[in-house]
Amino acid sequence: MGNLLIVDGHTLLFQMFFGMPSRIVNEDGKAIHGVMGFVGALLKIIKMINATHVFVVFDGEHENERTELSPDYKSNRIDYLDIPDSVNPFSQLENIYEALNFMKIQHVQATNFEADDIIASYVYRYNNDAQIFISSFDSDFFQLLSDTVSILRYRGKNTVVYDKEYVQAKFSILPEQYVCFKSLVGDRADNIKGAEKIGIKTAAALINQYGNLQDIINNANKITKPSIRESILRNKERLLINYKLIKLDSKQIPIFELDDLVYTPFNLKTREVLRGIGLLR
Repeated sequence: MGNLLIVDGHTLLFQMFFGMPSRIVNEDGKAIHGVMGFVGALLKIIKMINATHVFVVFDGEHENERTELSPDYKSNRIDYLDIPDSVNPFSQLENIYEALNFMKIQHVQATNFEADDIIASYVYRYNNDAQIFISSFDSDFFQLLSDTVSILRYRGKNTVVYDKEYVQAKFSILPEQYVCFKSLVGDRADNIKGAEKIGIKTAAALINQYGNLQDIINNANKITKPSIRESILRNKERLLINYKLIKLDSKQIPIFELDDLVYTPFNLKTREVLRGIGLLR
């Protein structure tokens, strides 16, 4: 069984573009710090987990099922269409695609679904064939954690790998209950509002008592604390929408077989990749 690394491309791009210590330009004055950071981080992650297979997924600019469910979904995100290149991570995206091609790493841009759904689909497809590491800071992926699925949050020497025991220890729930949990407490990053009066401990207690979101709603009248009972009853429609917004389902998306994702180590250095695509001389 090999190690499959699935990278949330936009997360890594933003992290490197805004996290590099300074804006780096090449000999022609072109900014390349985002590309340099992305490639460097990716090579380190590959080495860190001894990846045998690698796949990078990027989000696209398009409407999707979730925005139809809730116009507020991710409406707090910056629209980069009119943002100057100097502060726009997407200005270096094409060069990152070129770098991935040079490294012979398969990558896709989401067109009809979100990148999260594509990643989930690959996890559901291959979680019995490989140890899977999802490189991302998106907590939605906690719902996918299992004996064969981990989440890697890259921070250089302070990189953390989360397993299913982390969710149990942190939130007192199972990974498969994380969607219910997040539906109750909400998610500021995606502009999803939870139910008032329900925080982390209360959500975990409700889930452990009733098992899932639908059963919590069905048994809301049995909840003894009035403020919690009323909050569930008042917000039940929103909670069910939240569940649909957060739940990652297999969409039968995979277009690559596992063998297509094999990574052949070339002992490449970041500057070699940038020279290979013409960004450095």
